[in-house]
Amino acid sequence: MQIRIYFILILGFIMLSCDGESEVEKEIAKIEVDLNVDRFENVFFEATPSDLPQIKENYPFFFSERMPDSLMIQRMNDTLQNEIVQEVNHTFKDFSTIEADLVALFQHLKYYDKVFSVPRVITLTNNVQYRDKVIVTDSIALIALDNYLGKEHRFYVDGNIPAYLAENFRKEQIVVDLADGYAKKYVFQTDRKQLIDEMIYFGKLLYFKDVIIPFKTDAEKIGYSEDQIKWAEANESPIWSYFIEKELLYSTDPKLPNRFIADAPFSKFYLELDNESPGRLGQYIGWQIVKAYAEVSGDDLMKIMQTAPKEIFTKSKFKPKK
Repeated sequence: MQIRIYFILILGFIMLSCDGESEVEKEIAKIEVDLNVDRFENVFFEATPSDLPQIKENYPFFFSERMPDSLMIQRMNDTLQNEIVQEVNHTFKDFSTIEADLVALFQHLKYYDKVFSVPRVITLTNNVQYRDKVIVTDSIALIALDNYLGKEHRFYVDGNIPAYLAENFRKEQIVVDLADGYAKKYVFQTDRKQLIDEMIYFGKLLYFKDVIIPFKTDAEKIGYSEDQIKWAEANESPIWSYFIEKELLYSTDPKLPNRFIADAPFSKFYLELDNESPGRLGQYIGWQIVKAYAEVSGDDLMKIMQTAPKEIFTKSKFKPKK
């Protein structure tokens, strides 16, 4: 009888939590967002030299006083640049799904940060400089669309971009990358010396996505395939045991972030399972720690972003899934 009562109480608590979350999402859905995506790549490459002064006035942040107009005109007429724009327009003929994602992202940001102001969203091309796929500031969000043409696009294959990076060069990841950019603006963490510090730093970024883009899957949030996220979930316990047994959590070994945090085709345990594993498993475990802390502490999103990694780890009482 006691077991049955306990089960009913737990079930009731879960249902209340779900109802609470759905009520929050209903409130968020009511928030007004005035979004207008500015397609700079088309403005620039459809322009003539006589349009350049007006373009510079409308987009002053793209131009330097030291950059001669002749260089800009040369770029307008560059065959490769025009080819890139044509490929972008082919892939992004319909931008409505991405715009819906952007509206949802900004609605959530406005809900959790009452002073957040919807930025001017501008798309462009940047010669597939994939380390700068998106840039966010307080007033502008830049999206380099030539980094989202699909993992098998010839620009990436011919450009010898590693497959594990190109895997996320697809349009579904645009809002994920923007959320990551905003997460980095909100996270405050001076401690980044030990492996656990790095794990929790990236865990905060991923937890931020849980809250701000809940409409994305866990695989999309971390940039895994469905098979990779399932592998991480199934192997959570042995991964954690490895970190504990090897005494890695409090280590300051500079090689550890490259093994378990940085983008890579797989994580480096130096075991047979390496080739089966996805990269960045340190980020994945840090994510689970921050989620455990959020459940225990009840802290709101912005407070969690500011909380020290030691406090998060200690209070989370993290236990991996069996």
